[in-house]
Amino acid sequence: MTLLSPEQVAAQKANVDAFFGLAGKIFEGVEKLIALNLQAVKATLTETQENMAKVSGTTEPPQWFALQADFAGPFAEKSLSYGRQVFEIASTTQAEVTQLAQTHYERYNDRVQALVEETAKHAPTGSEAAITAWKSAIAATTTLYETLQKTGQQAVQFAGSNLDVVTATASKAVQSNAEKSPVAAAAKR
Repeated sequence: MTLLSPEQVAAQKANVDAFFGLAGKIFEGVEKLIALNLQAVKATLTETQENMAKVSGTTEPPQWFALQADFAGPFAEKSLSYGRQVFEIASTTQAEVTQLAQTHYERYNDRVQALVEETAKHAPTGSEAAITAWKSAIAATTTLYETLQKTGQQAVQFAGSNLDVVTATASKAVQSNAEKSPVAAAAKR
């Protein structure tokens, strides 16, 4: 029967805490997405009911087509807003998960470096090259991790800025189409 040392027990507890912290952040993000989807479905059903009532009151085909065209504008705006909210939830969740992973990685890296230093103190003569190689591998891993983290952050920022550009362009197109619609033209008269 093997008994765990207090350090091993503490390390296992830290790993379990990190896992549940990570799982909690992911579930928070999922909860936010579910709430957003329920809100979107509820709003869509309400708007559909209102639009059906408007359409059923029309008797002329040009009025019917004009109403259909007017329904498209708000739908496009709401779709863009929905996409933006999904992106915000995803990027916030990603940032929180990344922060937890960063904290866990730093703790793990500190323990590994302490182990290397302790090993170096008690290493036999002539093992300096192995210790140096070990330290070099740890430094390379740390550099790789930091590079991957920065690349991930840049990708999220790039996606966010692209979403902003697409949203602005689509919003302008929707406004332009709304101004050209027959109902808007009739309202101006």
